[in-house]
Amino acid sequence: MSIIAIITARSGSKRVPKKNIKLFMGQPIISYPISAALNTKIFDEVMVSTDSEEFASIAKNFGAQVPFLRSEKNSNDTASTFDAIEEVITCYKERGKIFDYVCCIYPCSPFLTSKMLIQAYKNLENNDAVMPVCKYSPPIDWALTIDKKNTLSPLDRNKLNLRSQDITPKYFDVGMFYFCKISKMLEQKTLMPNKTYPFIINSKYCQDIDTDEDWEIAEMKYKLFMTRQKP
Repeated sequence: MSIIAIITARSGSKRVPKKNIKLFMGQPIISYPISAALNTKIFDEVMVSTDSEEFASIAKNFGAQVPFLRSEKNSNDTASTFDAIEEVITCYKERGKIFDYVCCIYPCSPFLTSKMLIQAYKNLENNDAVMPVCKYSPPIDWALTIDKKNTLSPLDRNKLNLRSQDITPKYFDVGMFYFCKISKMLEQKTLMPNKTYPFIINSKYCQDIDTDEDWEIAEMKYKLFMTRQKP
């Protein structure tokens, strides 16, 4: 079976400019998922999909392949991750390279490890896809909303007084990677096809990085949880 890792790294980040190559703990953040993917030794190709020559140069310096740049069509704010992945698979096919599995990896994933990717691949054997998720805490069933009058209201008043032990756990997409059988992904036009296996991640490794504050929190968590670990 042939497997490709695609790290998606367009250059148009608005809230944190050049987020995908910004220094995280002293090196470009994109270098972390590149290193994790390369160290697994399970991928036939580790490539970066980007619209930027600068990003491409940095990716190549850390060992990734960038055989072509992403099209303008799939580099704007409205293009989906699926669009970008489909484009890469199509471009490789036109060059005579066909893959059976794809691992789409987000560039701002410093908590990703080779062990996670290897285990996810093992879980893919009897499934169409594997997606990292983390459990909501506290339960999302207790969510509150704030209306235009600045008044709090429960999202569902009937669930507000439920005990946590009586609530079915709910999970959110960690935004780290998607491991898919390409045939199922293309057939269903999604990175989360019907038979997607939940790869549960410890909350200490879950961190959105969309603002400067998020970045600071991520670096603190990295120092606390990751600096003593091996990939």
